[in-house]
Amino acid sequence: MDTDDGWPDSASAWIADQGEAGDFSRRHVLDAPMLARVARSGARTALDVGCGEGRFCRMLAAAGIAATGIDPTEALLEAARARHPGGDYRRGQAEALDLADGGYDLVVSYLTLLDIADIGRAIPEMARVLRPGGRLLIANMNSFFTAGPPEGWTTGADGTRRFCLDHYLEARADWVAWRGIRIRNWHRPMETYMALLLGQGLLLRHYAEPAPVGGDPAMAARYRRVPYFHIMEWQKPAAK
Repeated sequence: MDTDDGWPDSASAWIADQGEAGDFSRRHVLDAPMLARVARSGARTALDVGCGEGRFCRMLAAAGIAATGIDPTEALLEAARARHPGGDYRRGQAEALDLADGGYDLVVSYLTLLDIADIGRAIPEMARVLRPGGRLLIANMNSFFTAGPPEGWTTGADGTRRFCLDHYLEARADWVAWRGIRIRNWHRPMETYMALLLGQGLLLRHYAEPAPVGGDPAMAARYRRVPYFHIMEWQKPAAK
């Protein structure tokens, strides 16, 4: 499998950029609705797939949930362990989780599906490690947004900034860069995600496209103009 995704070289810049609290999208768009779904789930155990530097694992732990974080980038895991010495952080690939079947009440993919090359293997793995009745909670960049980079925001002849997308139905990997970070992100049409999740027999229980709350008004206005993110919660059917 091609592992040149930019994360090892970008880890230190990512850690510095996120800090303890995370970036604008996490603090002002996604954290609150994600944590609300976590609270409603009643989960006692959770797996954070692509945990990075461990920020959301720490939030899960603060909510009283025993969280395990999985990530393929050792430098990010080292930061996670340093910031949360009591946490459970393991190196691993989403496409081949070295975990038992049905071991978790909750599996979280917080802005990680777009980093995973083979979601045809990763999504079944996430479903496998869920207990019957458990929940798969996903925050992802909206497929309409990921169809935009690398050009994305452009300035028209009249000087107005607009967001442009193209080749929506073409799955592809694009390199994106900001503030010293350069990583590979995957665009896929929404149908690809839905087909894989439905193919596992999962049941869609919640869908939201959260709006920004608070923060810099100019940044919030930008996030309201285009479909940046969505949140999905899927349930594994209970055993019969």
